[in-house]
Amino acid sequence: MLKRQYRLNKKSAFAATYKVNHSYHSEGITLFAGLRKKNDTLTRAGFVVSKKTHKRAVKRNRLRRLMRESYRLLLKSGKLGRSQEYMSLIFIGSERALDKNFSQMQNIISKLLEGIKC
Repeated sequence: MLKRQYRLNKKSAFAATYKVNHSYHSEGITLFAGLRKKNDTLTRAGFVVSKKTHKRAVKRNRLRRLMRESYRLLLKSGKLGRSQEYMSLIFIGSERALDKNFSQMQNIISKLLEGIKC
């Protein structure tokens, strides 16, 4: 489980991150990077899977859990690259990502985080 201090919760924070529109896409996962950091605040991450992706909540929650756990392990190992220069990150899962296993998801998330341009 991702610690509370690293979670993006507020609707206004999600809206501000979407508004900046720095987006990166890879194999069914889209990453939105928010505003650049001005001080030593923590980078917060949010994970979204729309109901349009799949009608079953079990499938949506599984995809959300896979993305969250992949990010948590990368955070723990310190392999987040330039993503820590942003205040917020939002990972959005699509239909193409539903059939991915954990190792594939971890590769996708790490590739997205390495591909962030400042």
